[in-house]
Amino acid sequence: MGLPTLLERRLVIVTGKGGVGKSTVTAALALLAARSGKRVLVCEVNAQERIAPLLGAPAAGHATRQARPGISTVNVTPPDAMREYGLMVLRFRTIYEAVFENRVVKYFLRVVPSLAELVMLGKILHEARTEERGRPRWDLVLVDAPATGHAVQLLRVPSALLDTVPGGPLRHDAEWMEAMLVDPAQTAIALVTLPEEMPVNEAIELDGQIREVLGMPRAALFVNAMPDARFTPEEAALLAPLAAAAPPLGPAAQAGRLQALRAEQAGRYLARARAALDLPTCVLPLLPIAEWGPAAVEEIAAAIAAAPPGSLA
Repeated sequence: MGLPTLLERRLVIVTGKGGVGKSTVTAALALLAARSGKRVLVCEVNAQERIAPLLGAPAAGHATRQARPGISTVNVTPPDAMREYGLMVLRFRTIYEAVFENRVVKYFLRVVPSLAELVMLGKILHEARTEERGRPRWDLVLVDAPATGHAVQLLRVPSALLDTVPGGPLRHDAEWMEAMLVDPAQTAIALVTLPEEMPVNEAIELDGQIREVLGMPRAALFVNAMPDARFTPEEAALLAPLAAAAPPLGPAAQAGRLQALRAEQAGRYLARARAALDLPTCVLPLLPIAEWGPAAVEEIAAAIAAAPPGSLA
């Protein structure tokens, strides 16, 4: 699967261990999709918003807001998703307010297992499938999903409800949501990891859950923050005796040794990820940037676009 094919899906879900750069990769994919002429919606899930600021725009909140030409963002939260769901089901605002704003009903809804996840996921999938004037409202919906276990919990809700809920509107919604999630023509999951032990192990475990628990199509692996291999093994060995020299040579040699060690370890974890995950893999560089914002996203987008043919194929 090449990058254009990945972005041809209606719904792309980006997930991985917390702190691996999911939001940056999601924002970069949004940039690339918009530049190809697509109308893109990026959804965050009950989160402290990062996507809009990464694109140089104010946080959107629960209302969809344009961050850049062709890219809109929204933060999907349980209360607002519940309100939208209630209005879609009941049609009339006065009936919604009489039912869903009732104190007893609100308490009941808070204790219904998985209802918050269902309405948030429903909001996202509704955006992905809605059409206006004979064409999709959005060409691509990107989801900056929660980390690992929380992402599985969110995406598993429709199938779990199908196992427990009898016929009715709730089951009907769970049926179309599950059908969309497992359809490889519409949906794909992209995993993000770092070339480090714990993130790679968690990515491998998450991949197993996606295949065995969710049954959803996996599309790509992004290995973020890969350090450059600046020294050959022979050159790295020459740095060892220089580390004891007086400044500035000694400290510079020691820094070079540490960089060589980190690059060697990262290469081993990249190889482990590639061996364990049968996924097209895109390796993204470690950037010497102190503050993450639009400039960093531009660099990551350029690295994804420049990935060798076949790395995402």
